Amino acid sequence: MLRKLLDSIEPKFHKGGKFEKLYALFEAIDTALFQPADKTRTTAHVRDGIDLKRIMITVWACAMIPAFYGMWNIGFQSNTILEGMANPELSGWRHAIIGAVSAYNPASLWDNFVYGAMYFLPIYFVTFAVGIFWEVLFAAVRGHEVNEGFFVTSILFALTCPPDLPLWMVAMGISFGVVIGKEVFGGTGKNFLNPALAGRAFVFFAYPAAMSGDAVWTAVDGYTGATALSVMASEGIQNQMVNLAGGQLTWLDAFFGKMHGSIGETSTLAMLIAGVILIGMKIASWRIVAGTLLGMMATAFMFNLIGSESNEMFQVPWYWHLVVGGFAFGLIFMTTDPVSAAMTDTGRWWYGILIGVMVVLIRVVNPAFPEGMMLAILFANLFAPLFDHFVVQSNIKRRLARG
Repeated sequence: MLRKLLDSIEPKFHKGGKFEKLYALFEAIDTALFQPADKTRTTAHVRDGIDLKRIMITVWACAMIPAFYGMWNIGFQSNTILEGMANPELSGWRHAIIGAVSAYNPASLWDNFVYGAMYFLPIYFVTFAVGIFWEVLFAAVRGHEVNEGFFVTSILFALTCPPDLPLWMVAMGISFGVVIGKEVFGGTGKNFLNPALAGRAFVFFAYPAAMSGDAVWTAVDGYTGATALSVMASEGIQNQMVNLAGGQLTWLDAFFGKMHGSIGETSTLAMLIAGVILIGMKIASWRIVAGTLLGMMATAFMFNLIGSESNEMFQVPWYWHLVVGGFAFGLIFMTTDPVSAAMTDTGRWWYGILIGVMVVLIRVVNPAFPEGMMLAILFANLFAPLFDHFVVQSNIKRRLARG
């Protein structure tokens, strides 16, 4: 019935039809629900059984792993804080809903998940609604189809946001990421920056208090919850533990993600599970992931050897860099973006190494910015075409030399 309904109204969206300017929106809904009618019928151009839509759906589904954990972790961190408060002040529409269906119990999976969902889902809804508006607008003006890539951009941007980020800032950030980071360069496939990271960078530099202050990392009014990275930068690691306000954070706690941070960036385990799936399906490049790890490990080891009496970050070993901040999330979901990353095999190695070196360099040497993955990836995005250029030219020279 749905297929017949869409077929009956489709002529109205074609050129000359009543709603021809909305064809991009109709086409997006049609291809989201059903397989496109126009596709390759022979094996002449088929290299793999997976197409763009399936790639994007797979990445989106993998991003749900840290998303679901992130919702639980927001609730767990917040309910644990509220449990220790004598008279917590709970107000606003979120807490009206939370209080109606949960009891703010940190030991309850349901209570934690409901609490986190009330902070993540509005951010994701605003991200999706505002972003798809820009996507449809540009597609309609250009006469193009709406690309499935935005489904990935929307979830990744939402997961990099602090849980208490104002929704109007969310709208500003995703607008910048989609319009300035992608559409002005021609849309998906022509952008040289990762749109989700470009949007996050805009919010970070435009509204730093909402993205870098300790109070933004937890969804409890009047409470300041420092991130592990910020504490490491000021106090270092004592006996392989980070002394947070609510207690000591072990490496395993950081690996599993039981700490304050952006919504989807805390659990390294969740990211590794997603990474195994994406690399196993050859959607993500293992060369970029391996190169980033090698660059990070080598640079961290170098700083450990140099040492410093005034900068605690010099002593942080590589395995702590792996589990704190946005390193694991960026490693799996951001560095492997097929559009903004290097495209040659050798170029991918150097692209990943550059990211690994830069993230530790920013974290250790720059005392004002303990996190560095976002800037490292955006910096490497600018050099990705250069890496590919040198690799291609080197291959051409070798072939000419062979005659």
